[in-house]
Amino acid sequence: MLEKIKQTTDYIQKQIDFAPEIGIILGTGLGNLSSEIDIQFTIPYKSIPNFPVSTVEGHSGQLIFGILGNKKVVAMQGRFHYYEGYTMKEVTFPIRVLKMLGIKLLILSNASGGMNPDFKIGDMMIITDHINMMGDNPLLGKNYDELGPRFPDMHIPYDKELIAKGIEISKKHDVNYQLGVYVAVTGPTYETPAEYKLYRILGGDAVGMSTVPEVIVARQMDIPCFAVSVITDLGVEGKIMEISHQEVIKAAKATEPKMTQVIKELIATINL
Repeated sequence: MLEKIKQTTDYIQKQIDFAPEIGIILGTGLGNLSSEIDIQFTIPYKSIPNFPVSTVEGHSGQLIFGILGNKKVVAMQGRFHYYEGYTMKEVTFPIRVLKMLGIKLLILSNASGGMNPDFKIGDMMIITDHINMMGDNPLLGKNYDELGPRFPDMHIPYDKELIAKGIEISKKHDVNYQLGVYVAVTGPTYETPAEYKLYRILGGDAVGMSTVPEVIVARQMDIPCFAVSVITDLGVEGKIMEISHQEVIKAAKATEPKMTQVIKELIATINL
């Protein structure tokens, strides 16, 4: 794995003259943040050695390097999911590479089903904690001390200072924000009513199919994380309806401008 990380990092560094400070995963809900970036370099995933290729509708497949909020950023336009058939190590491989490229902070976004009865479709949930229900972990197997400890501490998976800043910015711009615990499942099926009920009992506020593997790997490498979910459907008893991927994308697009504004301003105010 170390050899692959080095090979991929070396390839990218030969293509660009740029040292990113912040990594951004443009999942559902933040896809158009790329239009706010003063783009310096773009590299398609398919040309990067050892990189997987995104196969999901709504997920482009390229690395974007540029300036956002006076910070040097690298954005993954499209992420990889466990349900696509990739291993956890493949899903999180790009995070290892971003760390080697120099990022000091990781920002993530996703779409999720709201289970908290106070949530509405279109709300932005700032993730305060997570529950891994994927039945797998990207750190299983041989540990490389160069990448991080065998038993990483996870008592602060999401950075408290960044959460406080995110709340402040959301209030300033009258963004409908919520705070909550994100439950990660494998997918690709959406949840049954009984599953929604179970995850709610366990302490979850929203459920989705990504983010947690990436955060686990980032925290092992001591990268602070900030993550947001756009609530695209509801898993609340009495409000559960049939849902499709197209509807999820549509609901995410409606909230996207607000999330983009919050993330853009957050990046501008961060002191690295």
